[in-house]
Amino acid sequence: MYSQGLLKQDTAAVESEEFLAAFQDRIDAEEKIEPNDRMPAAYRKTLVRQIGQHAHSEIVGMLPEGNWITRAPTLKRKAALLAKVQDEGGHGLYLYAAAETLGVSREKMTGELLAGTAKYSSIFNYPTLSWADIGAIGWLVDGAAIMNQIPLCRCSYGPYARAMIRICREESFHQRQGFEIMTRLSQGSSEQKSMAQDALDRWWWPSLMMFGPHDAASRHSEQSMKWKIKRFTNDSLRQKFIDAIVPQAEYLQLKIPDPELKWDPERNDGAGGYAHGPIDWDEFRRVLKGQGPMARERLRARREAWETGAWVREAALAHADKRDRQRAQVA
Repeated sequence: MYSQGLLKQDTAAVESEEFLAAFQDRIDAEEKIEPNDRMPAAYRKTLVRQIGQHAHSEIVGMLPEGNWITRAPTLKRKAALLAKVQDEGGHGLYLYAAAETLGVSREKMTGELLAGTAKYSSIFNYPTLSWADIGAIGWLVDGAAIMNQIPLCRCSYGPYARAMIRICREESFHQRQGFEIMTRLSQGSSEQKSMAQDALDRWWWPSLMMFGPHDAASRHSEQSMKWKIKRFTNDSLRQKFIDAIVPQAEYLQLKIPDPELKWDPERNDGAGGYAHGPIDWDEFRRVLKGQGPMARERLRARREAWETGAWVREAALAHADKRDRQRAQVA
């Protein structure tokens, strides 16, 4: 899909005012920027940071649900959850490949993740305590991810935009799977409905945090939007998410855990929307810095997977080397 031969591209070109203006003109004209195109170093750095964090989030995001595969209530649920976790691993690989076109190796990005110096979505540092959490993750977490990621299909950087098309299609199935689980639970016994409500109570606020800090506190949003890496602000995406989820919660007869949630006819330029209570940004920053309930466990699991999987990587490289030698002999 992408060429690893791009890892040694020249990024030291002089960035004159004329070059920067011409680059912005291409962005404004909705042209896609491709790996071999000249681009500002800051544009490249922003993409590496964002795509890297996105890829890490997909890989770490396999863990909260992965430990429920063997505990899912039916064989059908096991198979569906296994397929979903496999999808998330594939998403991470697509995104690492897209980042490689910007001159950063997958090994370097993985090393930063394992060292704890790379960030990933704070949502994956929370525990999954019941089967209802798997439904809440699909409904809320994947729902928030879709809200964030659909605009990325129009990202100005071509490889990232193209990778997101397939990722969003698969994420839509994940969201439906989660909502279906929550529907079954909310229509079940009183114990099942209570379990669904408990999961909503615990995942609601972390899901809102997924969109990032308020616009006024976001360091990267303005420039990312100018470059059309992002298309919408954090707050606008969060508002769209809330407006979409509240009616779904009402259908499920579940209560959003926000006593200040109410309809505001003045929101969305007079079209109306839901006003919500304050988000605990102190918690968001703590979890993002690696102080979440499951932060140590998540990184430990990734390190163990990397170490125990070393023989697979070595075998794959040996096989590729053998195949290359055979081809060279035939030639």
